Amino acid sequence: MKTKLLAGAALSAMAVAGPLVAQEEVTITVWSIDGANQVGPSDTFSAEFDEMDNGINVEYRILQFDEIVNETLRAYATGNAPDIVSLDNPDFALFSSRGAFLDITEMAEESDVINAEAYFEGPLNSVSWDGKLYGVGKYTDTIGVFYNKDMFEEAGIENPPQTWAEFEEYARMLAKPDEGVYGATLSARGNEEGTFQFLPVIQMSGGGYDSVNTEGAREWLSMVKGMIDDGVMSQDVLSLGQWDSTGTFNSGNAAMAISGPWEIDRMVEDADFEWGVTLLPTFEEGAERSSALGGFNLGIMSTTEHPEEAFEVLEYFVSQDHRLFPEFGYLPTRGDVELPQSGIEEKDAALAVFQEQLQYAQPRGPHPEWQKISKAIYDAEQAALTGQMTPDEALSQAQSTIDGILN
Repeated sequence: MKTKLLAGAALSAMAVAGPLVAQEEVTITVWSIDGANQVGPSDTFSAEFDEMDNGINVEYRILQFDEIVNETLRAYATGNAPDIVSLDNPDFALFSSRGAFLDITEMAEESDVINAEAYFEGPLNSVSWDGKLYGVGKYTDTIGVFYNKDMFEEAGIENPPQTWAEFEEYARMLAKPDEGVYGATLSARGNEEGTFQFLPVIQMSGGGYDSVNTEGAREWLSMVKGMIDDGVMSQDVLSLGQWDSTGTFNSGNAAMAISGPWEIDRMVEDADFEWGVTLLPTFEEGAERSSALGGFNLGIMSTTEHPEEAFEVLEYFVSQDHRLFPEFGYLPTRGDVELPQSGIEEKDAALAVFQEQLQYAQPRGPHPEWQKISKAIYDAEQAALTGQMTPDEALSQAQSTIDGILN
């Protein structure tokens, strides 16, 4: 057992008072999904901190992605919550708004490790509530457009698409349905992944999670449905997640793919063609940009009996941000972390694009009822792309549902 020994004057008093008594160590519990499918930062850093001789023990528990929110809520309600939990960033507001997370505003201001000003705006907003700081970003990701440079060169296309009109134009030029080659792929799945890719379109067309029926969103849905109907995109985009959808691209069966930095290493290993990444298109050149904000946050539960020790653990996690990309393939949520170059030209160029894209990434929400709002958004996307409703009908219905949630 690790112990923290009393020091200073207590040592000189030992001869008088008898043998020195070891101070009991403190145990901090950490819950996260890391380690369920692969080694991640939470399980790695928890184990490292636990090995330190600092009087703080760390007990780590793995939960599944679809279990961690409800399990943590139950634990909080029954007084059995962990000290620290890692949650998907749109779920964070549910806990912050209910007082389930510890307000760490003052602790962060006094910290030599955590500097709120260094975080990208999107990740910072996702851990903030009512002007207070309730956590830190653990890691983040976003989306852009992967494109097959060989296909572009063969078709005489010099530059990747900058607008959605160019995206459709190039996709139609590059599609070869008879050969099983699609012009583009994305994920319009009926779950959070669908919202993750569709919400930025709503945002860059002047809307948000509270205002979804924009002209741009309607145009985009019509564009994608047209490409699906014409075989320019596979019907599978309605059911595939981002990982499987992007597999169509890196196998050479799609010219473009909307996806994120988690694909970079797989592209380096699997793609047998020249590829690149560009920023998510806008509706007009120079128009407002947006992108999805992915990733997880870390928060200290307000029920912790050891807030100072839990904050020390949090600080250690943050101090290791420079390891997130080289060891785990994740992007830091801060702009002051210098990421090492791999020496692989395509990989380093792609990383630079995604770091730039993060400047425009916006959180999903934040709102305590995000899961209900998200369902309204991805249900509308599915209804429009399957032809069950027109884009206007689908988005009007979603807006009505969201208004009911917000009001």
